[in-house]
Amino acid sequence: MPLTQVFVSISDPRSARHKRHDLSELLTVAVCAVLSGVDDFVDIELWGEAKIEWLRGFMKLEHGIPSHDTVGRVFGMIAPEEFEAAFRRWVGMVIPALAQDTVVAIDGKTSRRSGDKGKAGASPLHMVSAFAAGMGLVLGQSATAEKSNEITAIPELLAKLALEGCVVTIDAMGTQTKIAHTIRERGAHYVLCVKDNHPKLLDSIMLAGFDTREPLKPTSTHEDKTDTPGHGRTEIRRCWAFEAIDLLYQSKDWKDVASFAVVERVRTVGEHTSTERAYYLSSLPPDAARIARAVRSHWEVENRLHWCLDVQFNDDQSRVRSGYAAHNLAIVRHIVMNLLRLDTTRKASIKSKRMLAASIDEFPAGLLGVMT
Repeated sequence: MPLTQVFVSISDPRSARHKRHDLSELLTVAVCAVLSGVDDFVDIELWGEAKIEWLRGFMKLEHGIPSHDTVGRVFGMIAPEEFEAAFRRWVGMVIPALAQDTVVAIDGKTSRRSGDKGKAGASPLHMVSAFAAGMGLVLGQSATAEKSNEITAIPELLAKLALEGCVVTIDAMGTQTKIAHTIRERGAHYVLCVKDNHPKLLDSIMLAGFDTREPLKPTSTHEDKTDTPGHGRTEIRRCWAFEAIDLLYQSKDWKDVASFAVVERVRTVGEHTSTERAYYLSSLPPDAARIARAVRSHWEVENRLHWCLDVQFNDDQSRVRSGYAAHNLAIVRHIVMNLLRLDTTRKASIKSKRMLAASIDEFPAGLLGVMT
């Protein structure tokens, strides 16, 4: 099904006398524009006017291209829950099922300039996303008023995703018994980072894993190394996995917990070496290689999602603030990023593919599944 048809399911929030432009066509124009390197509503209008003949190859656009004011107003009115549901349906069509052990990283990002300090309660948009690390695709998202609300947003997002057989990774804020329970109910495993927000649990892991008086032998270990000669950088990663969960603080509160792990990263840049350790709780068996892979895959969310949104899509610089506009424009960015990552016809960066989409009409037409 072409992406254009997915938008038909979204309710039009406008009154009948204000529906000059078809909603699904308006959203399709926005996606095509962002696909071609556009980042705001003013440029969506300018791009649409320049490409109207090409767009009319697969849309009527009876009243031409909507103005940037109209695009912004409509984006501010669309119910983001409906837009997110349409997004997930589309993802479900292009990715029918995730492979066994696919790592799904749950992480949040704040669009820093989307808030308005002059308006009470107008906090910046904070979006919690589910990211299929190995594929580089966003599976779903949910917005929260603040980062502290991730604890309630994460279970709601997880409940809407098909996660059977996956491994879900979450940073320390999401390490909650309710979230672990939700993940297992969805048929997935979890690898949860444990930090100071669970001090007694953290202490019990550290004591069990590295008690110098009576050290506990790990069930399995894993080590790998990355060398970057051109930058004079070396990183060694070690993982120790343990199954002695009876030594952990209130371990029975964590549904199906089967192991805990210590992951160490030793980085050498030139003559400087640093070491850091992180601690994890998991429903996976104490397989150090498997847990280490999940942890390392989670780190991808920073570079392949957050960094990409900020650098390639100018997310942090966006000043869109009206109504739900920031939320809905963020979903459009996720759609475009997925479209570009799903493309296998060219080996190129996100930046290069957006340039191609702006230059060669056949390229975005193929991504959208339309005939022009």
